[in-house]
Amino acid sequence: MKNLTPEIIAKVSGGRCITGKNYVSREIGSITTDSRKIEKDCMFVAIKGERVDGNKFVPDAYKDGALCCISENEPEGVEIDGCAYIVVDSCLQAVKDIAEYYREVCGTKIIGITGSVGKTSTKEMIASVLSEKFNTLKTLGNFNNELGVPLTIFRLRPEHEVAIVEMGISDFGEMTRLGKIVKPDACVITNIGQCHLENLGDRDGVLKAKTEIFKYLKDGGTAYLNGDDDKLASVKDVNGKAPYKFGFDKSNDIYADNIVNHGLAGTELDAVTKDQIIHIKVPVPGKHMVSNALAAVAAGIDMGMTPEEIKAGISKFEAIGGHSSIYESDMFTIMDDCYNANPVSMKAGIDVLSDVAGRKVAIIGDMFELGTEEKEMHYDIGKYAALKEIDCIVCIGKLAKQYADGAKDAGKTEGVYYFEDRDSAIKEIPSILQKSDSILVKASHGMHFEKIVDILKNM
Repeated sequence: MKNLTPEIIAKVSGGRCITGKNYVSREIGSITTDSRKIEKDCMFVAIKGERVDGNKFVPDAYKDGALCCISENEPEGVEIDGCAYIVVDSCLQAVKDIAEYYREVCGTKIIGITGSVGKTSTKEMIASVLSEKFNTLKTLGNFNNELGVPLTIFRLRPEHEVAIVEMGISDFGEMTRLGKIVKPDACVITNIGQCHLENLGDRDGVLKAKTEIFKYLKDGGTAYLNGDDDKLASVKDVNGKAPYKFGFDKSNDIYADNIVNHGLAGTELDAVTKDQIIHIKVPVPGKHMVSNALAAVAAGIDMGMTPEEIKAGISKFEAIGGHSSIYESDMFTIMDDCYNANPVSMKAGIDVLSDVAGRKVAIIGDMFELGTEEKEMHYDIGKYAALKEIDCIVCIGKLAKQYADGAKDAGKTEGVYYFEDRDSAIKEIPSILQKSDSILVKASHGMHFEKIVDILKNM
């Protein structure tokens, strides 16, 4: 890794380096916090978590080829001859400090992605487009927090021309800390929804927290905002520059026109700007996916890509597991959207399901971190599903009782089932479902509905 030696790492992290002089100037090859991913000349960061203390893996890390280990503890009984050891006050803060330094060393163009809903899908969509022309790095999995973002930055190498970095938060100040590390050249905010309200209070609080990303947006950098979102539409100036708005409304800088909905096969549309029209085919269903695609088209145009390159990138997009991915078995069509949920994304999933032909089933679980109005929000989703004429609504979780109540109060007298927990529901779901059902599976990640998805796939 360019310019990352034990000596420099100790300096930027405020640590103390314990090593022979021959090793302080050797560049490390990679950085990991996972002892199972030790490789030759890497640096292992011994994070002490709630369940696992990384310090106990330090001796084995050296045996497996680590050049350097960093820890909050003095080395005891550790053979570090021919290696380096750095002691810091906080491993997490050290990781962030090192990433901030390394980001500047690499100089790669970075697009930061945030928002209440659709961060991952938008990140994947933009990466799919930019990969048609550039060597592109993107956030993997859910590495979007104060540990995951630095680990993404550490994957940058000289060959990477652009990086798409997902940035997730749950409280005020977090985005400022992430922005200080990432220093994005451009940023995208997908929407301002009802999430993490126990910390952020309301959507105005969410807007305030998300737009902290502007603080470290590089001079002249563009902010791409969903202009259909009422909160983001109110943002008129970002660091002295007008934001670039995307969405369905024709007042946006780029908007969708001539839309043809092909159901689960996706959507065709014209992406219209003041200078050009690009006809694209979004290969996944949902109005929200069209919005994500418009953000990707805008980023591609800004990066000097041709319409042909942009269209090719959009057409190759694939949803990742748990994020609106679709699986067709001999029995069912399964919409796996179980990675996370809040009221905005739940309604978006129900909208997609409502457009499907045949019997429609929503298996929906609790939405977490919604604050004091969580019951009302669940009740509203139940009503929404009923009014969208979902044939069967399976409600799972302690809060999900409100889904059932809302659906029944909206006039749905049949096809509403309630279970207090996932395992109870799993026992009964086979008797509820019918062959050829289209099934939405969605809940907050802590409900672990991926187990339900696996069972449906094997029925």
